[in-house]
Amino acid sequence: MSSAVIDVQGPLRKMPATPGPSVAYQLKLGDTRVPLNDLIGREIQLDFDGEIRCINCDRRTNKSFSQGYCYPCFKKLAACDTCIMSPERCHYHLGTCREPEWGETHCMTTHVVYLANSSGLKVGITRQNQVPTRWIDQGAVSALPMFEVATRQIAGLVEVACKAHVADKTNWRAMLKGDVKPVDLVAARDELRRLIADELQALRKEHGADAIREVDDSGLDLAYPVDTWPVKIATHNLDKTPQVFGRLEGIKGQYLILNTGVINIRKFTAYSVRLQVFDETPATQDLFSA
Repeated sequence: MSSAVIDVQGPLRKMPATPGPSVAYQLKLGDTRVPLNDLIGREIQLDFDGEIRCINCDRRTNKSFSQGYCYPCFKKLAACDTCIMSPERCHYHLGTCREPEWGETHCMTTHVVYLANSSGLKVGITRQNQVPTRWIDQGAVSALPMFEVATRQIAGLVEVACKAHVADKTNWRAMLKGDVKPVDLVAARDELRRLIADELQALRKEHGADAIREVDDSGLDLAYPVDTWPVKIATHNLDKTPQVFGRLEGIKGQYLILNTGVINIRKFTAYSVRLQVFDETPATQDLFSA
């Protein structure tokens, strides 16, 4: 094996991504960001050194909870509460939010209820300022807002109504195979609005006419930097095998696609990892910055 032309180490974070003709990704290790798109086709190696530090308090932990937290933070932070996964169960209005100030900035703010095509049609919600980041993280090839909603809880209630007709989960294996069939999101949006009209009327009556606003944006199509789609999905797990090696063949969602398998980078948030990139070319000389 040739010597590494990039050799950096730090705690993994969710990959920053920017939309464009092809989504541009960076691998974030602490304060260092390594642009990844230009590395497709090169051999890379990830080595987990066994250290995990909570992304909130920096406490060393043997296990990561809720993608990067130690157990005490998992139990006390609003970001780790059950209502994050089930927003319709938000209890801020009851005065029992774990962190009311956090709730003000993250939950009592405008959210978007959207349709996306990641492994087929699905419904989801996200904060308005997380569009289109949320769609990219899910590996959506297209996405379309349906409603702007006053709070996270109301968005969750709208999503519950939608889930009676549309899936709310991504089949990540299908998403990574690259053969996602096109979906007419505008037609799906119009039909779904019709199907949940009674539920919307009831929610507006309870929360106010302006609490749920229809959005008629054209949406967004997304392309991902992938040279070769995997035919069969094998996964890398740093907890079981702390060294991952292979040729980087693409990136989609929060996954690196290697010729040896795929790895969900977000799953290993807070893991201390060393990245080495092999096969020097002029394009790799100044690829990363602190």
